[in-house]
Amino acid sequence: MTTFNFPKNFWWGAATSGPQTEGRFYKPHANIFDYDFEKYPDHFWHGIGPDTASNFYNDYKNDIALMKAAGLNSVRTSIQWTRLIDDLETGSLNQDAARFYNAVIDEFIKQGIRPIMNLHHFDIPVELLHKYGGWESKHVVELFVQFTEKCFELFSDRVTDWFTHNEPMVVVEGGYLYQFHYPDLVDGKKAVQVAYNLQLASSKAIAAFRKLNKNPEGKIGIILNLTPNYPASESEADKAAAHFADLWQNGLFMDASVKGAFPAELVDILTKDDVIWDATPEELEIIRQNTIDYLGVNFYHPNRAQAPKYSSDSLAVDWMPNKYFEDYEKRGVRMNIDKGWEIYPRALYDIAKNIQENYDNIAWFVSENGMGVSREDRYFDAESGQINDDYRIQFIKEHLYYVHKGIEEGSNCFGYHLWTPIDCFSWRNSYRNRYGLISVDIHTQEKTLKKSAYFFKELADKSSVDLKASETEK
Repeated sequence: MTTFNFPKNFWWGAATSGPQTEGRFYKPHANIFDYDFEKYPDHFWHGIGPDTASNFYNDYKNDIALMKAAGLNSVRTSIQWTRLIDDLETGSLNQDAARFYNAVIDEFIKQGIRPIMNLHHFDIPVELLHKYGGWESKHVVELFVQFTEKCFELFSDRVTDWFTHNEPMVVVEGGYLYQFHYPDLVDGKKAVQVAYNLQLASSKAIAAFRKLNKNPEGKIGIILNLTPNYPASESEADKAAAHFADLWQNGLFMDASVKGAFPAELVDILTKDDVIWDATPEELEIIRQNTIDYLGVNFYHPNRAQAPKYSSDSLAVDWMPNKYFEDYEKRGVRMNIDKGWEIYPRALYDIAKNIQENYDNIAWFVSENGMGVSREDRYFDAESGQINDDYRIQFIKEHLYYVHKGIEEGSNCFGYHLWTPIDCFSWRNSYRNRYGLISVDIHTQEKTLKKSAYFFKELADKSSVDLKASETEK
């Protein structure tokens, strides 16, 4: 057994979001998931939508107390645009929402938990999508910035840590390429413009933060799902496919957010393919000037890429990024069968080294990492009265080994956040897979600590983890 020590001020926490926890209570607007559930409840696992979620709106004090009991010293959630703003055009405040978010922030601080606020977690107001095309529109970018300004004015006296978007590439891929989020489009040119507009929105929000922030220690960043793309083989074709996949999935937002410019190679390809975004020199200068202070990295599984088997050069096929690569499923790997995701903790080390070597070793933290398991009631132990989720404990340990390895080699990583503190609504998957340290009965809203919560508290209290050899090099 070896003890791996982490810095004493390390962020030991968990991440969630407003639309996945709060419920729809008293919201003046529907987001795209509210609307999707209203119109197409069959899209959602067992027809369970976001109306109640885990009832955080009504039960936040108890929920935060449970998070404290699980040892969390920091928690990321999000402020819902659809809750905080009454008139989306003028940016007028909803007073109940201002009261609610002030109370939530104060309760986190009272409980000794650092509140980390994200401003966009996939949940654009649906009326802005129907009226303007959502993130296709630069007017919507301006309305989003107006919303962020209200957040900074209201809460930055107490909130030190801000993030503009969570996983903007998921918005691009889910809504505009692969149809797993509303509006379920398949339109490569729109997807490229949406990606640009999301980056522009992030950069403009950062500019607003610089003007309005009331906290001398305040910082702002972005949360990206950075996932290494490993080639299926050492062939030049497979390596080229993995390289493009990396440019598209990782480099687009990473380069613009950290370096202030999109990858030139990617811009050249999109220009050659006649799908390049509409941009102005003034906008590109805003992106150049307003880079992030620090970075959040969400990681669940690696990506593996191979050269496409068939050419997509056809007059009948719209542009798609998989013109240049296809996903590759490697045989003989460890899998989370419930989710269908490969378990490959070493990728976190590869991410750490990439940030260290290619992005000026910018300060970063693991903003999401977790294991979704279905039918967790199978693991309920009547004697202890808890779910014995030893698989989650094992998963955390193995990933922390590689986080620690990166830090030992100079990576500027300052925290680890699990997805998620309390089992939450997970878009169209609803509550099929559970990720939390704390379980929730969605019928009674009873919440109880899992075995992993007690493990996590000890981990956070000691800021160290004891690992056996079998829990390290995987």
